[in-house]
Amino acid sequence: MVQAATGAGKTLFATKIIEMALAKGKRVAFVVPFLSLIGQTVRVLRAQGIDAVGVMQGIHELTDATQPVQVCSIQTLSRRALPKVDLVIVDEAHVMYQFLRTWMAMPEWSRVPFVGLSATPWAKGLGKHYDDLIVMATAAELIEAKRLSPYRVFAPSHPDLSKVRTTAGDYNEGDLSEVMSQPTLVGDVVSTWLRQAEERPTLVFAVDRAHARRLADEFEAAGVPSEYVDANTPIEERDAIGERLADGRIKVVVNIGTLTTGVDWDVRCIVLARPTKSEMLFVQIIGRGLRLADGKTDCLVLDHSDTTLRLGFPSEIHYDRLDDGKPKTSTQAKREKSTPLPKECPSCTRLKPAGVRECPSCGFAPEKQSGIECFDGDLVPLKGSKEKKRREPTPHSPQEVYGMLLWHANERGYKPGYAIAKFVDRYGSYPDKMGVKRQPMEPDAAFLGWIRSMQIRYAKGMEKKRREDPTLAL
Repeated sequence: MVQAATGAGKTLFATKIIEMALAKGKRVAFVVPFLSLIGQTVRVLRAQGIDAVGVMQGIHELTDATQPVQVCSIQTLSRRALPKVDLVIVDEAHVMYQFLRTWMAMPEWSRVPFVGLSATPWAKGLGKHYDDLIVMATAAELIEAKRLSPYRVFAPSHPDLSKVRTTAGDYNEGDLSEVMSQPTLVGDVVSTWLRQAEERPTLVFAVDRAHARRLADEFEAAGVPSEYVDANTPIEERDAIGERLADGRIKVVVNIGTLTTGVDWDVRCIVLARPTKSEMLFVQIIGRGLRLADGKTDCLVLDHSDTTLRLGFPSEIHYDRLDDGKPKTSTQAKREKSTPLPKECPSCTRLKPAGVRECPSCGFAPEKQSGIECFDGDLVPLKGSKEKKRREPTPHSPQEVYGMLLWHANERGYKPGYAIAKFVDRYGSYPDKMGVKRQPMEPDAAFLGWIRSMQIRYAKGMEKKRREDPTLAL
């Protein structure tokens, strides 16, 4: 298995292997999982002088079984007799079709080398089928070497995913669509793009067709020329949309997971409106914007899904071995991925690496706040009353409370939903329902005192419960 980041030239690397095989009189099968990769692969091979190419994919104009190089669709291979070849190269090899597993396990193919190519070879059990992992270069190394574009990530929205179920290791699509299709979130995607994207050619990743259509309609209503792509969009139409994006006739292409591979468009902004738990999907999505282009200084990532806050910066997600399919303990999982998660700048919402105090975008540097609260007042004699007065909430407006909660959560490294949860505890309603905006502000002593009082009250409550029910301490 050969790992190389998106844009590193995996197909070009494969052509060198193919050239060496042809020089020895060998035959090669280059297998791709998606139809969109057939034409792209043939073009790259021809550009490198490899013209002896046949295609195994439906009724294709280049069908010719006599050619020594066969570019094959995995779906077509599963229905036809396998070609007689001496080497198999598998593109996007993290996608392991059952047929591919069966093919690799056939005794008559046990002496034929299989070479996998992938930017994200982290699929569970991949190590059962491939013996070694060779890392050509990580995304971080290629960005440092100026072979890939640097990127900036902003987190302008924080969707509430607490009630979204998990299906097959990722968020349930139906639940996710309902959450992400809320008018406030859809509107925020468009308004943020208008404010920050500088009309860059943009790919928007949505949850499902309904969500994607709603986003595309919202962009059009705001006067932004946009189009929509899904799995049913013909390849010819998809290519035409790419051309319209390249020449500026459209600015935004909204899609649902179909432009994660086989896309070499000039993309300078990624809008992530589709939360995911999958590191592979996340890295593939952001990789669409990391290719170099004339005049391109960086890629802007507008993450409306909190995925970066949960998984980390995509260029820092890396594993140095293939997954063997065996269950991992929490300690092993933590050891494999020990990169600290980024933090959000409370001033401009840019995500910065852990440990970086000053925001690279706006220069904001938070100051550590004292936990001591001071009040003006007079000393009065204690009356010995057994009645205890509960401290009244701080005399701030809902806007001020939410702003200081945001600041406090960022300083302490709390989860993104902390500020919303505390706001709801106090007011019984969500910030957006009360017209409260996401504007972090520095907490004052009264606010910090209120936070401290809640923490003490919570600790005392838990201690009382433990005394009443000793099993809670176990």
